[in-house]
Amino acid sequence: MRSSGVAHVVVTVNGEASALARGTTIGQLLANLGVIPDRVAVEVNLSVIERSAFAGKALEEGDRVEIVSFVGGGGGEDCLRIGPLDLRSRLIVGTGKFKDFAETKRVIDASGADMVTVAVRRVNILDRSSDNLLDYLDPKVYRILPNTAGCYTAEEAVRTARLARSAGVSDLVKLEVIGDQRTLFPDTEALLQAAKILVKEGFVVLPYTTDDPIVAKKLEDVGCAAVMPLAAPIGSGLGIRNPYNLRIIMETVKVPVIVDAGVGTASDAAVAMELGCGGVLMNTAIAGAKDPLMMAEAMRDAVRAGRLAYRAGRIPKRLYANASSPLEDLIE
Repeated sequence: MRSSGVAHVVVTVNGEASALARGTTIGQLLANLGVIPDRVAVEVNLSVIERSAFAGKALEEGDRVEIVSFVGGGGGEDCLRIGPLDLRSRLIVGTGKFKDFAETKRVIDASGADMVTVAVRRVNILDRSSDNLLDYLDPKVYRILPNTAGCYTAEEAVRTARLARSAGVSDLVKLEVIGDQRTLFPDTEALLQAAKILVKEGFVVLPYTTDDPIVAKKLEDVGCAAVMPLAAPIGSGLGIRNPYNLRIIMETVKVPVIVDAGVGTASDAAVAMELGCGGVLMNTAIAGAKDPLMMAEAMRDAVRAGRLAYRAGRIPKRLYANASSPLEDLIE
């Protein structure tokens, strides 16, 4: 809706043209939209605006405003350390594909996960009653891991990460730069480029990458806090296709190796942990199950069992039998 009156300016808010009273600040715009400032990040003309500036930043004719929030898109003796963080659970769960935020909360609780991934998306300014995921998942209880899902260039990924941090949740970012729409395999060249920028800006970067040991080492060298190689294509449920590359990656890097993408069922998670991976990240395997709540419990137990088995140390594989009962002093 456009206005020719001098008392108004026309700006674009999340892709929609809006006529605002001249002098309207970002804070006033958010209030008019019924948006809670503490739950969103705001970008004006591609520049992230700090929350402290909302009240004083007046919008001008032609400004392009983006308002985003988070939507659904694993301490102790054997905790998973990622950068400055200690996680009790080695299962990290994505929050997409569930029927609603209430189910998301129930599933996350059942999984025992400390860390959850969230996607950064535009706030729906046309539906002021729409829920926010952070109304269900308290950042004081869960480690919120914003991701850059859907980004196909380094520039898009960096921009999304900056917006996520501006929303005030954390410096964490699950860095994704997709190279192919059909397979959703990462563009490793652009991934490295974005990782370098974000690490220099103080982000704790967890990159989604291929199972290439060379790329994993380069990501560690630029300062990533972990590497997250795929087990199989995102959402495929094929399980671990190349355990040998994962083992080489674990021998190559010192940061945690977290399997990301391709897990289909509990045995896949257990295998990843038995190999010595630091953790497993999954979404579709739980959200797409016939009973997501039950599958979340299964994944929780599988990750724990696999980790215990790895720490216990499996027996060597043998071609022939090795009797478990003593052969001495047999009755003849």
